[in-house]
Amino acid sequence: MVHWVHSSSHSGVPHDAVRGGHDVDGSPIYVGRAFHDGENLPAKVIPSKGCAYVAHDGHEHQKGQYEILVGHHYSWVPSSNGHVPHRAVESGHTRSGEPLFVGRGHHAGSLVVGKVHRSHGCLYIPFGGQEIKIHNYEVLVHH
Repeated sequence: MVHWVHSSSHSGVPHDAVRGGHDVDGSPIYVGRAFHDGENLPAKVIPSKGCAYVAHDGHEHQKGQYEILVGHHYSWVPSSNGHVPHRAVESGHTRSGEPLFVGRGHHAGSLVVGKVHRSHGCLYIPFGGQEIKIHNYEVLVHH
Protein backbone atom coordinates (compact mmCIF):
# COMPACT_ATOMS: atom_id res chain seq x y z
CA MET A 1 0.00 0.00 0.00
CA VAL A 2 1.20 3.51 -0.85
CA HIS A 3 1.55 5.84 2.16
CA TRP A 4 1.95 9.64 2.18
CA VAL A 5 3.01 11.61 5.31
CA HIS A 6 2.12 15.28 5.84
CA SER A 7 5.15 17.54 5.98
CA SER A 8 6.10 21.19 5.77
CA SER A 9 9.09 23.49 5.55
CA HIS A 10 9.49 23.08 9.34
CA SER A 11 9.44 19.26 9.34
CA GLY A 12 12.29 16.86 8.90
CA VAL A 13 12.39 14.16 6.24
CA PRO A 14 10.96 10.81 7.42
CA HIS A 15 13.63 8.09 7.71
CA ASP A 16 11.82 5.95 5.13
CA ALA A 17 11.08 8.73 2.62
CA VAL A 18 11.30 7.62 -1.02
CA ARG A 19 14.22 9.28 -2.78
CA GLY A 20 13.40 10.47 -6.26
CA GLY A 21 16.60 12.00 -7.55
CA HIS A 22 19.03 14.88 -7.04
CA ASP A 23 19.19 18.60 -7.66
CA VAL A 24 21.86 20.30 -9.78
CA ASP A 25 24.05 20.79 -6.68
CA GLY A 26 23.70 17.11 -5.71
CA SER A 27 21.13 17.72 -2.95
CA PRO A 28 18.67 14.83 -2.58
CA ILE A 29 15.16 15.15 -4.00
CA TYR A 30 12.35 13.12 -2.42
CA VAL A 31 8.98 12.08 -3.85
CA GLY A 32 6.15 14.29 -2.66
CA ARG A 33 2.79 15.70 -3.63
CA ALA A 34 1.07 19.01 -2.98
CA PHE A 35 -2.19 20.75 -3.77
CA HIS A 36 -2.17 23.53 -6.35
CA ASP A 37 -5.15 25.10 -8.09
CA GLY A 38 -7.48 22.27 -7.04
CA GLU A 39 -5.18 19.44 -8.13
CA ASN A 40 -3.01 17.10 -6.03
CA LEU A 41 0.24 17.12 -8.01
CA PRO A 42 3.44 15.09 -7.75
CA ALA A 43 6.14 17.29 -6.20
CA LYS A 44 9.89 17.37 -5.84
CA VAL A 45 10.75 17.80 -2.16
CA ILE A 46 14.16 19.39 -1.57
CA PRO A 47 14.90 19.46 2.18
CA SER A 48 17.93 21.76 1.74
CA LYS A 49 15.55 24.40 0.31
CA GLY A 50 12.85 23.73 2.92
CA CYS A 51 10.01 23.26 0.46
CA ALA A 52 8.44 21.29 -2.36
CA TYR A 53 7.89 22.32 -5.97
CA VAL A 54 5.15 21.37 -8.43
CA ALA A 55 4.79 21.92 -12.17
CA HIS A 56 1.53 23.49 -13.33
CA ASP A 57 0.36 25.59 -16.28
CA GLY A 58 3.85 26.27 -17.62
CA HIS A 59 5.40 27.29 -14.30
CA GLU A 60 7.19 25.90 -11.24
CA HIS A 61 5.32 26.65 -7.99
CA GLN A 62 6.86 26.53 -4.50
CA LYS A 63 4.86 24.84 -1.72
CA GLY A 64 5.39 25.06 2.05
CA GLN A 65 2.79 22.36 2.84
CA TYR A 66 3.09 18.97 1.15
CA GLU A 67 3.17 15.22 1.65
CA ILE A 68 6.18 12.91 1.33
CA LEU A 69 5.92 9.34 0.06
CA VAL A 70 7.30 6.82 2.56
CA GLY A 71 7.87 3.09 2.63
CA HIS A 72 9.67 0.37 0.74
CA HIS A 73 9.16 -1.84 -2.31
CA TYR A 74 9.28 0.91 -4.91
CA SER A 75 11.22 0.94 -8.17
CA TRP A 76 11.59 3.19 -11.20
CA VAL A 77 10.53 1.79 -14.59
CA PRO A 78 11.64 3.38 -17.90
CA SER A 79 8.75 4.73 -19.98
CA SER A 80 7.91 7.36 -22.58
CA ASN A 81 5.23 9.38 -24.36
CA GLY A 82 2.59 9.24 -21.61
CA HIS A 83 2.75 5.48 -21.04
CA VAL A 84 2.25 4.38 -17.42
CA PRO A 85 3.15 0.81 -16.35
CA HIS A 86 1.05 -1.46 -14.14
CA ARG A 87 1.20 -0.53 -10.41
CA ALA A 88 2.36 3.03 -11.11
CA VAL A 89 2.11 5.35 -8.09
CA GLU A 90 -0.77 7.79 -8.50
CA SER A 91 -0.54 11.14 -6.70
CA GLY A 92 -4.01 12.43 -7.43
CA HIS A 93 -6.19 13.75 -10.25
CA THR A 94 -6.61 16.80 -12.41
CA ARG A 95 -9.75 18.88 -11.93
CA SER A 96 -11.27 16.98 -14.86
CA GLY A 97 -10.63 13.63 -13.13
CA GLU A 98 -7.58 12.41 -15.08
CA PRO A 99 -5.13 10.52 -12.82
CA LEU A 100 -1.60 11.89 -12.43
CA PHE A 101 1.36 9.59 -11.76
CA VAL A 102 4.78 10.05 -10.17
CA GLY A 103 7.63 10.15 -12.66
CA ARG A 104 11.14 11.50 -12.90
CA GLY A 105 13.40 12.72 -15.65
CA HIS A 106 16.88 14.07 -16.34
CA HIS A 107 17.28 17.78 -17.01
CA ALA A 108 20.32 20.09 -16.83
CA GLY A 109 22.40 17.75 -14.67
CA SER A 110 19.60 16.91 -12.26
CA LEU A 111 17.15 14.03 -11.84
CA VAL A 112 13.78 15.61 -11.03
CA VAL A 113 10.44 14.25 -9.78
CA GLY A 114 7.36 15.38 -11.69
CA LYS A 115 3.95 14.37 -13.03
CA VAL A 116 3.20 11.91 -15.80
CA HIS A 117 0.20 13.28 -17.68
CA ARG A 118 -1.02 10.48 -19.97
CA SER A 119 -3.28 12.58 -22.20
CA HIS A 120 -0.39 15.01 -22.84
CA GLY A 121 1.98 12.13 -23.66
CA CYS A 122 4.79 13.26 -21.37
CA LEU A 123 6.31 13.93 -17.96
CA TYR A 124 6.27 17.50 -16.67
CA ILE A 125 8.91 18.53 -14.13
CA PRO A 126 9.22 21.73 -12.10
CA PHE A 127 12.61 23.28 -12.85
CA GLY A 128 14.08 26.78 -12.83
CA GLY A 129 10.71 28.49 -12.48
CA GLN A 130 9.24 26.62 -15.45
CA GLU A 131 7.25 23.49 -16.25
CA ILE A 132 9.56 21.38 -18.45
CA LYS A 133 8.16 18.69 -20.80
CA ILE A 134 10.09 15.38 -21.06
CA HIS A 135 9.12 12.51 -23.36
CA ASN A 136 11.52 9.81 -22.07
CA TYR A 137 11.30 9.32 -18.30
CA GLU A 138 10.85 6.81 -15.47
CA VAL A 139 7.64 6.02 -13.59
CA LEU A 140 7.55 5.05 -9.92
CA VAL A 141 5.87 1.69 -9.31
CA HIS A 142 4.96 -0.06 -6.04
CA HIS A 143 5.54 -3.79 -5.64
